[in-house]
Amino acid sequence: MDTESESLLRRAIAGDEVAWRALVREYAPLVWAVARRHGLCRADAADASQNTWIAVARRLPTLRRADRLAGWIATTARHESLKVRAERGREIPAERFDVPEPVDGPESIVLRSARDRALWRAFASLPERCQALLGLLAQAPELTYPQVGRALGMKVNSVGQTRGRCLSLLRRRLAMLDIREESAG
Repeated sequence: MDTESESLLRRAIAGDEVAWRALVREYAPLVWAVARRHGLCRADAADASQNTWIAVARRLPTLRRADRLAGWIATTARHESLKVRAERGREIPAERFDVPEPVDGPESIVLRSARDRALWRAFASLPERCQALLGLLAQAPELTYPQVGRALGMKVNSVGQTRGRCLSLLRRRLAMLDIREESAG
């Protein structure tokens, strides 16, 4: 964490509201991405995000290492997302009832379904680091490489290279399953 970010953190801990808002603005996309990555609908992701910021505000003074702020916030968001998901586990979101009828015919739906299953099998076979990186980038494409690096504990200059290696590995796994890129879109 650079000295400016560390100063911002220290000021937020001391009760500086401007510094707190700056921290929230910096890490809000990360919190949202973590919540959505846990399969939460928008309303539940908003609840998990709000709960995350409440938990962070309460425990911010206990943070011992400022350089671990992004990982700490991401972990807190994960815990809060899991809590919301568990609470909502028995509810059926109304969004599921508002799904429009598919416009494709049955053949294309079956083929897409088979392709999707193969894609998820290939994704699940990737190393955990690749799953985390590609999953985060897919769920929150608006995140910058510095934000992704902080969230995953990676050096910023290695995010792009690691992304490329992970995508290449995913392509090779898909090729073994005979899934081609042109059929993926």
